[in-house]
Amino acid sequence: MTDATDTPDTAPEAAGPETAGPETTGPETTGPETADFDLAEALLAKDQEIADLKDRVLRTMADLENTRRRLERDKVEATQYAVTGFAREMLAVAENLRRAVAALPAEGFDNVRAGIEATERELLAIFGRQGISRIEIAPGEALDPNRHQAMIEVDADQDAGTVVAELASGWTIRDRLLRPAMVSVARAKD
Repeated sequence: MTDATDTPDTAPEAAGPETAGPETTGPETTGPETADFDLAEALLAKDQEIADLKDRVLRTMADLENTRRRLERDKVEATQYAVTGFAREMLAVAENLRRAVAALPAEGFDNVRAGIEATERELLAIFGRQGISRIEIAPGEALDPNRHQAMIEVDADQDAGTVVAELASGWTIRDRLLRPAMVSVARAKD
């Protein structure tokens, strides 16, 4: 009786690569041209990735610069307009000083009038240093909704929609409206 492992015909499965035949399933993929092609593809992919990352970095830097500029602008505006609330409240004081001078009789009270006028001048000087100024209104000018608030319509010998009289002063703080001027306007003629 012979052992089946001793026969040479039964060992093709155990044969190493030296006895295996050439593959017939496709072209050879490990040649130098293919390696160069794979390397070129990898380099192109890496170049594209680098370009994408560079673009993202540039966009992020631009966003940061825009944010920095916006914050700087907000800081300047906050500094310039920080007194807005206080200024609105002080407008009543300025108006009351003007009314007090107007309410004094023409004769007498000269010292009181001089004191009130000096106080009003000082308040207006402080307003000026803070960039707060009165809106000048000329009767007959056209109503400007950015500066005026029409309170009443009156019959007048003026064009419809023009300012007839100022009822309360309007004020600005730098280039912003603090309070519109309260005005009466001419009514349209029927």
